Order: sequence, then structure tokens, then C-alpha cells
Amino acid sequence: MAKQLDYHTIREIFTRFHEQEAEPKGELEHVNVYTLVVAVALSAQATDAGVNKATRELFKIADTPQKMLDLGEEQLIEHIKTIGLFRNKAKNVIKLSRILVEDYGGEVPNSRAALESLPGVGRKTANVVLNMWWGMPTQAVDTHIFRVGNRTGICPGKDVNAVERAIEDNIPADFQHHAHHWLILHGRYHCKARKPLCGTCLIRDLCEFEDKNL
Repeated sequence: MAKQLDYHTIREIFTRFHEQEAEPKGELEHVNVYTLVVAVALSAQATDAGVNKATRELFKIADTPQKMLDLGEEQLIEHIKTIGLFRNKAKNVIKLSRILVEDYGGEVPNSRAALESLPGVGRKTANVVLNMWWGMPTQAVDTHIFRVGNRTGICPGKDVNAVERAIEDNIPADFQHHAHHWLILHGRYHCKARKPLCGTCLIRDLCEFEDKNL
């Protein structure tokens, strides 16, 4: 774990991220907030690309909780069977869809507590939805952010909750909204787990990673 970077270094890092891509976007495809919830729930232990491939046709016919219930679990499985843990995920999608219809009038709630009460929706999923759909400065810490945060010193922590707190405590407020997207994209395409591309890294001179390569 790298030492925590100081405020001015972190501000410079996110200034560079912003200059490179001012409005970073999540890569999960969706057509409304409900399909965003489903897509993020399906993405656990799966790639965004794999989820997108499975949901493109699904969301054409089931883009509301009621339509998903009408489709049914077995047909849902047929659409998502290329995704890891698809049977359990299908059960959760049907369960959460039923709760949304029966308890929320078919609408997705915009509170973290309500979202986390849905089957298959944890804190990370709730934070993604709150950030991407409602523009809240929530931080969804995945494996990429955990790695980048600890490797660079931007937001080190022993677990995902500690990293989430470090983001909230140490990243300037004006960068909070897009912080987790910048960090995810940096981890996915540059600060890779096995072979980080340090030689072409935008923040190489500011990073605390001891094993920087050339």
C-alpha cells in the first residue's frame, strides 16, 4: 500500500484526468434507471463488455420491472447465461423487479438504503446507480479502484470501505462526481493489474507506485 498523497498532488492528478476526459462515462449500456440497476447487478464478477453483449437484446423486450416479470426467470436465463453466476443473478433480478412493482409502483428509489434492500444490490451497485443516474457524488469501489487507490496513493485503504472513505476525504469536492469513473477507467486501460502501462501513464510523475516500469 502506497502512502497517502497530499491534497495538491491529488488535485493535479484529477486536473489531468479532467483535461484528458472531462465527462467520463460508465461503460454499462442501459436505457433507463431500471436497466442500469439490472446491468450493474449483473456485472458482479463479470466484465462490462460481457454484460452489454447479453443485455442488448434483453433490454429491448424487458426494460421495466413489470416487463421483466412478464418475461420470467427461465427466459431471462436464456438471455444472460453467458454471464457468470447467471442462475442466481436471474433469481435476484426477478425478485428485485417484483419488489419494485409491489412496493415502489414500478419505480426505482433514489436512496442508498432502499437500493441496498433490493436482492442482488449491494453498496457498490447502489453507489453506481446514485452516481450515474442521479448525479450524486457517490464512490463505487471495484477491483480497479481498489488497486489504483492503493498503488498510486490517491486513496489507499485495507478494504473497499476504507478506500471509499479515502476518496471522499481526500479528493477535492469539485472532482467527486466523476472520481470513481476516472479511477475505474485508469485502472482498466492503464494501471492494469499485471502489466501496468507506466511508460505512457498520465500521472507517472505523481504516483507512489514503487514498481513503476519504463
